[in-house]
Amino acid sequence: MSMEKFKIGDSEFVGYKIPTPQASLLAIRAKNGLLACGYLNIETAEKLGDALAIVRGVNTYSDMLEREVSSVSSAAEKLGVKVGMSGAKALELLS
Repeated sequence: MSMEKFKIGDSEFVGYKIPTPQASLLAIRAKNGLLACGYLNIETAEKLGDALAIVRGVNTYSDMLEREVSSVSSAAEKLGVKVGMSGAKALELLS
């Protein structure tokens, strides 16, 4: 597992990469939620009440920021995150 800290604007984030035999699980932690690859699922976030936005088909943190959000938990929706917005915009709202 690797961890990387970075900033977007005035907000700080921590990215996590967990290699698996076939791919990698990618997640970026914001103050109030998480932007993650399709390896995670919304159903678990719903059960826990977590704010989660999913982007699919990503291999890097840069990909995650550029791709459109494909699904969101209701907690993320309450923060303004919507399907179709960029991962970067979702992180801004999750901060």
